[in-house]
Amino acid sequence: MTNKDYFVHKSSYIDKRASIGSGTKIWHFSHVMEDAIIGENCSIGQNVNIGPKAVIGNNVKIQNNVSIYEGVILEDKVFCGPSCVFTNVINPRAFISRKHEFKKTIVRKGATIGANATIICGNELGKYCFIGAGAVVTKDVKPYALVIGNPGEQVGWVCSCGNKLEPSDNKNLRCTCGREYRLDGDRLIKISD
Repeated sequence: MTNKDYFVHKSSYIDKRASIGSGTKIWHFSHVMEDAIIGENCSIGQNVNIGPKAVIGNNVKIQNNVSIYEGVILEDKVFCGPSCVFTNVINPRAFISRKHEFKKTIVRKGATIGANATIICGNELGKYCFIGAGAVVTKDVKPYALVIGNPGEQVGWVCSCGNKLEPSDNKNLRCTCGREYRLDGDRLIKISD
């Protein structure tokens, strides 16, 4: 462990060589495995498992009953809703070791993953995307995309604040917070803060 300026509930376990940033709070019955990296000012809820070599950025919030497996990278300001699921092998079998087949999953800055959503390994979730509760993500997700359903499909766009974007008078997309975006092909570009 790199420093001691963080909180760990007495019912949780932190393995040797885990790195935890200052200001992070790890709540009841959680386990941080060796070589896991957790950034600063994170909130790790009850019954969370952080696997070996998993990487978690700064200001990340992981709600109860989530496992972050080896191969998963959460960038800064990611939100993982209760009981969301990550995988790291495409074709698991109890009787065949496939650790050499782990696929990387990257969740970019500011993304939200709703409660009970499942993220199939090998995909990238773009910055500030929003995965709805219960969605099953089977492919890459664009930045700012709103994805729902099984299999997950994009149904719109969201602002960096998390609200759904609506068309404005000038054909751009506007948020109730005042930010404005424009579509450039299949990409969303922020044009005002």
